Amino acid sequence: MLKSATACADFERTVQPYLSQLDDLPRQIYQSATDLQALKTIYLNTNPLVSAFAFSLFLVPIFLVISEITRNYSQVDRVWGILPTVCNLHYVAYAHAKNLPTQRLNSLAIISVIWGGRLTFNYWRRGGYQVGSEDYRWGILRKYINPPLYFILNVLFISLAQSVLLFSVTMPTYILLLSSPVVKADISDIIFSQLLLGAIFLTFTADQQQWDFQNAKKFYQSTAKLPAGTAFTARDLDRGFRTKGLWALSRHPNFLAEQSFWVALYAWSCYVTKSYYNWSGVGALAYLCLFQASTWLTELITARKYPDYKVYQERVGKFVPSLMGEGVADMNEEGERKRK
Repeated sequence: MLKSATACADFERTVQPYLSQLDDLPRQIYQSATDLQALKTIYLNTNPLVSAFAFSLFLVPIFLVISEITRNYSQVDRVWGILPTVCNLHYVAYAHAKNLPTQRLNSLAIISVIWGGRLTFNYWRRGGYQVGSEDYRWGILRKYINPPLYFILNVLFISLAQSVLLFSVTMPTYILLLSSPVVKADISDIIFSQLLLGAIFLTFTADQQQWDFQNAKKFYQSTAKLPAGTAFTARDLDRGFRTKGLWALSRHPNFLAEQSFWVALYAWSCYVTKSYYNWSGVGALAYLCLFQASTWLTELITARKYPDYKVYQERVGKFVPSLMGEGVADMNEEGERKRK
C-alpha cells in the first residue's frame, strides 16, 4: 500500500515489481478463455499498467498481418483515437473494480471519450475508414525504401512502436489511479481537466478550419468558381494551403493542441504526486518526437508541392506562434518575388 503522493510516482515500487506478470499473462488468459469469473480474477490480480501494455503488444501481430496482406500500412492510424481511450477507460474500470476513489479518474474518462470521439470522427470524415484508404506518407516512403527494409520498418515502427506509443501516452493515468487513495480530488483537478478540454477544443477548431478550406479548394478546383459565402479568395485557394484563422499563427495548430493534451496529462500526474518529473513522461516525450519527425516529412512533401509554402515556413512558427514572425499579410507578394 502506497502511503505518500511521491511514492505513487516511484518506478521501482509501482512498476518494476509487476513486470514479471507479463510473462505468464498470455498462458493464464488462454487457460481461462471460456471462464468469465476466472478472467475477472486475472484482470483484478494483474497490475493495470501491465495488462494495458500487454493489450498493446497483443495488437501488434494483428496490425502487422493485416498491413502485409492488404499492403495498407495505416492500420494503427485507424485506432489512433481509440486505443489511448480504451487504455484510460481500463484504468478507470480497474479503479472502480477495486473500490478506489474515482472522482478524478471519472473526469478523465469523460475527457478521454471526448478526445477519442473527436479524433476518430475527424479521421472518418476525411475518409480514413474507407476501404483502401492510407496515409499518403506511407506510399511516399515505400518509393524510397526497398521491400525487405520496409517490412522491418513495419515490424519495428509502424506496428510495434506506434502501438506501444499509444499505450505509453496514457501511463500518467496509472499514476493518477495509484494516487487516488492518497491524494483527494481538489480544484487542481478542475484546472487540469479544463486544460485538457481546451486542447481538445483547439484541435477541433483547427481541424474544422482545415476541413472548410479543403472543401472550398476542392469545389474551386472542380468548378473554377468560389463557393457561395466563402471567406476565401481565389488567391487563397490557388495557394493550396490554409493561412487564415489559427493557421496564420501556427503552421500546425492541430498538432500543437494534440501534443499539448498528452503533456498536460503528464503534468497532472506530476502535480498530484508532488514531483517535477516522473517516469510516465516517457510516453509524452516519445509522442513529441514522433510529431517532430512526421511534421518534418509532411512539410518536406508540402513544400515541394506548393511554391509559397517555404515563405509560409519563414513567416509562421511550426507549432508555437512566433513572436518575431512577419505574419502572412503580404505573403503572396513575397512568394512572387522569390519565384522571380
